[in-house]
Amino acid sequence: MSITRRSARRTVRVLGVASATVALALGVTNTALACNIREFSAEASCVGEKGQIVVTDKDASGQAAVITVFLENNGADAHQVGEAQEIKGSRQGTTVTFTEDWKPNAEYRIHVKAGNLVDEDIKPNLTTPSEACKKDETPAPSETPSPSESATPPAEETESPAPSKSPSESTTAPAGTASNAPSPAVGDSNLAETGANSNTGLIAGLAAALVVIGGGAVFFGMRRRGANSGS
Repeated sequence: MSITRRSARRTVRVLGVASATVALALGVTNTALACNIREFSAEASCVGEKGQIVVTDKDASGQAAVITVFLENNGADAHQVGEAQEIKGSRQGTTVTFTEDWKPNAEYRIHVKAGNLVDEDIKPNLTTPSEACKKDETPAPSETPSPSESATPPAEETESPAPSKSPSESTTAPAGTASNAPSPAVGDSNLAETGANSNTGLIAGLAAALVVIGGGAVFFGMRRRGANSGS
């Protein structure tokens, strides 16, 4: 009987240790799987020219949580961004999006409430990028033309008109104008131009030819006469 009691006690002890081990293991597992603020993150991004704030929950336990976003101004809440949204995390990560036309270098506080497990803000607060999603399209100031440019008249104005020709150049008479003047008398015209009639050259040529012919005839005649007298 005593041996049986000892065996029973040992059995109880073994079961107790095993139960404690299992409970401890389950406690550690539950603690590891419990929702934790470190499993939440946030970032500011752009979709085209629209801004948004995206909160990611990587809680593998799938604990439901409520996310609220606030714009901060000098350490105080300026206003709440949209409505609070519920999210259930996953090992891969679940996201929830808040549409917000955020300004560069703005600060946002993201609060997480997950049952009795989490009731705090994501640390540190979210600071947006230094460049906004929508580019500033303010027109550039008009350029003031420099004095040299403003003083320069248009090309048409700068071209000075061509200098007018002098009366002698601009009123040059055509070639046939000289014929309009009264012609002098025939005798005066011949004397003024050649000193004789317009046929003077022809007459002089004929006279010279006759002189040569006559001289030749006289020469040959004298030689013939001399030859006859000699014979």
